[in-house]
Amino acid sequence: MISMARGRFAEIVRMAAPPTLVVTSTCVLLRFPPAENSFYPECPIYRLLHLLCPGCGATRALAALLHGHFSEAMYLNGLTTVLLPIAVIGGVRWYCRYVRREPGHWPQLSSAAIYATLAAAMIFAVVRNLPLGPFR
Repeated sequence: MISMARGRFAEIVRMAAPPTLVVTSTCVLLRFPPAENSFYPECPIYRLLHLLCPGCGATRALAALLHGHFSEAMYLNGLTTVLLPIAVIGGVRWYCRYVRREPGHWPQLSSAAIYATLAAAMIFAVVRNLPLGPFR
């Protein structure tokens, strides 16, 4: 009887952990905005080279989106803002498979898709570091 209760509790914790992590992260971003708090990690590329990498500003962009400021999020990190719906869809699909205990697997992307994604990130990084770029 106790082992069944333990097994059921473990199953509930297993299913509740990912949404709890998402909700907790969302609450932290809402309560402690990155622009006002210093405990968020600093980008090592920006610290060393003073260049904005494709991920710079992503946390601030997510916080801006949570506050409903889409244009500010696009200014802070347009790449993250545009790709967020794809990440959310992928996360929901992963969670559904996780709950059904289906085997997880990495998405099988073609070489062209991988190279196109890397090229887009590199172009974004170059454009956002131009002195007159739209993201400065």
